[in-house]
Amino acid sequence: MSYPTERASALSFSDKELFDLAIAWISLSVAFALLLAPIHRFDIGLGWFVTMIGLSFVTVGVAFLLHELAHKVVAIEHGQTAEFRADYQMLFLAIMSALVGFLFAAPGAVYHRGRITVRENGLIALAGPVTNHLLALLFLPLMLFPGIIGLVGHLGVLINLFLAAFNMIPFGPLDGKSVLEWHKPIFGAVFGLSLLLLVGFYLVFGFPALFG
Repeated sequence: MSYPTERASALSFSDKELFDLAIAWISLSVAFALLLAPIHRFDIGLGWFVTMIGLSFVTVGVAFLLHELAHKVVAIEHGQTAEFRADYQMLFLAIMSALVGFLFAAPGAVYHRGRITVRENGLIALAGPVTNHLLALLFLPLMLFPGIIGLVGHLGVLINLFLAAFNMIPFGPLDGKSVLEWHKPIFGAVFGLSLLLLVGFYLVFGFPALFG
């Protein structure tokens, strides 16, 4: 694993970072498409699966990219050098897990270095899930429209709420661990709200009607 070595004063991206972001974006889009439109089902054709990949690029892609960008921006604001690095083993696991009906979405992380406090590290971690909550709000009005726009809205809300809740799990490299180490009440509030919104949205709206 390579890390950035010079302090960045503005938002910039290396070639390696752009490549890793692209690979993670593509892999997550395929994984979500496999989960939502499994190609081994006889009633789902290849054309619909390809369509789901396209929809995932819009919904998963925006959710993932802005989540990681939020980490990077907040890290830079706190004087860090920060770059995203894909975890290729986790990306493979995401695709394989989607094939059997669940998804472990840990495509990589924004690595940052420099002098930093526990509070600042917690704020950097918190930026990703909070961004997903805001994106869910932006996707929500699209659900009022019929057809493909409504489907994009439904998927956008569901995916962003899932990513917010998943990343707040206090385990391993996920954001929740850093937030918990910084401030337990804030961790409890954000994690609890993330789970409540995800479960509540699913119970009210369920999965989008993909196969009508």
